[in-house]
Amino acid sequence: MRVVPERSNGRWLSPVIPTIANGVLAALWGFSAFGGWSDDAFCGSGAAHNADCGDTVGRYVWLSAPPAFVGAGISLMSWLVPSVRHRSAVLDRNLTIAVGFWVFAEAVMFVGGYLTKH
Repeated sequence: MRVVPERSNGRWLSPVIPTIANGVLAALWGFSAFGGWSDDAFCGSGAAHNADCGDTVGRYVWLSAPPAFVGAGISLMSWLVPSVRHRSAVLDRNLTIAVGFWVFAEAVMFVGGYLTKH
């Protein structure tokens, strides 16, 4: 017997898609925050690096951390809590909300770096 996911409109989207989106955005945020991508992108690298700019970009990285951690928490808990994982509509909603938090975290870092540079 085939189990049909609960959808009121008859459409179904695999939870793999928002899960991959969460993973890609988490990796992008991690490399930007901890890998130095944002610092290099906005403040230069090597001899051309501006230390004051780097300090300011670092503050924006820390400002972007809370929404990033909320996005990570929502995404992980959505998969770990059985009552959420087994209800596809709730799982999709939570994973989409987590993507929104990741995008917000990236935006804080990008806008902060842009404002620092200009």
